[in-house]
Amino acid sequence: MDREFHDRQTRRDFLTSAASGLGGVALTAMLQEQLPASSSQALRVRSPHFTPSAKRCIFIFMAGGPSHVDLFDPKPILNERDGQQLPDSLLKEVEFAFIKKEEAKLKGSPARFRPRGECGTEFSDMIPQIGGCADDIALVRTMYGEQFNHHPGQLLLSCGKAEMGRPTLGSWLVYGLGSESENLPGYVVLSAGRGASGGSSNWSSGFLPSTYQGVSFRGKGDPILYLSNPAGVHPVNQRAALDAIGQLNAIRYQQVQDPEIASRIEQYELAFRMQSAAPELTDLSGETRRTLEAYGVDRASPRPTASMQGGDTYHRFSTNCLLARRLVERGVRFVNIVHASWDQHGDLKHDLAWNCQMADQPVAALLRDLKSRGMLEETLVVWASEFGRTPLGQGDDGRDHHPFAFSIWMAGGGVQGGMVHGQTDEIGWAPVRDAVHINDFQATLLHLFGLDHERLTANYRGLGVRLTNLQGQVVHQLMNNSQADV
Repeated sequence: MDREFHDRQTRRDFLTSAASGLGGVALTAMLQEQLPASSSQALRVRSPHFTPSAKRCIFIFMAGGPSHVDLFDPKPILNERDGQQLPDSLLKEVEFAFIKKEEAKLKGSPARFRPRGECGTEFSDMIPQIGGCADDIALVRTMYGEQFNHHPGQLLLSCGKAEMGRPTLGSWLVYGLGSESENLPGYVVLSAGRGASGGSSNWSSGFLPSTYQGVSFRGKGDPILYLSNPAGVHPVNQRAALDAIGQLNAIRYQQVQDPEIASRIEQYELAFRMQSAAPELTDLSGETRRTLEAYGVDRASPRPTASMQGGDTYHRFSTNCLLARRLVERGVRFVNIVHASWDQHGDLKHDLAWNCQMADQPVAALLRDLKSRGMLEETLVVWASEFGRTPLGQGDDGRDHHPFAFSIWMAGGGVQGGMVHGQTDEIGWAPVRDAVHINDFQATLLHLFGLDHERLTANYRGLGVRLTNLQGQVVHQLMNNSQADV
């Protein structure tokens, strides 16, 4: 039937038909012009509010809560008081996820800390290679939040508020600045391990159009399922089908004015362009053997415990760190490396060491690689989690959730390397100087990208909603001189 139809078509039919000829091309162009600029050109590069120091972000999200007192915040007095009861004054208004208050006893750290780099920042011997990058790192030891369970804590870190349906940090950056990559998403997620408790809510676009959501790349095969054409589908035929679908979607948009239809049109087009860009991205054959070895791409995972995810986790995490560099090289605005889990309620000695061995080499390699290529100055690298771990012990060998004080670090992108911000008390329980709320951290990150967190808003139900949830102060002390004065 289709063949007979095409055989009967005249030259006049082809030129004038709105459905299958040049009229269709004209219709699509006309309708595209009528789509809202914020949707039809959602990923176009936009100017920041002021001159930025960072243009790209690699956000290493260590879901579960790495123990700050074992990795980043040395507490010799905690070791001296190992096994002692926590004072009642600290327990009075505290909630724990699992620890019973009457059983709360301090737990020292077996880790050894020593000064690293010219700056002398102390890092744990469990992450020696990251410690070797101390002169490029701004370490914040006084992060805090209000959420002591994983999913709410991850929402607070990602969305600015422990509330479902809000845009995540990467979505806000792409919404505010667009993306420099034409053939890849502006926001890419690379995961290893068993997955974060919050799942895809950690990279959702919330009430923003879905164009701004994080696109999760797989570790094996096609980066995205069904990205490749089935056997026998010619690109010319696929292009014709996409044009027809685009015309139908554009007509429907004119009828209902739903911005998600505009997002759908863009996503079809981006997927078509990705068919050539994504395979090249994940083909590591062009990387030198020295680079692959530096990242530890071919490492085997050591024996995990029942609470860990073994298999090829070491390989996948190392590959993700290398892919993150390749993605930002290609103009992707925000790359989220997600690994879970650091939730060591038990088997702390083994499982924390297992995770540190997984992360230490490739994360340090990423920092050195970016620096050697001249990319670190404009690429902000962040290591963060939803909270830390208690200075208290849980069971025989574990620590509970601790949002009252924990550590994160940043490097590159206008950050002042070789510094420590803030100080916690003698056991690492709470800040005593220069506390940084999660919203303060978010405001600071946006500032590095030239965005005023109070001006970066989106209309939602008649309100100008922002990432930092009506609070947040920029921590200028974390920035180098050129950015701190902005």
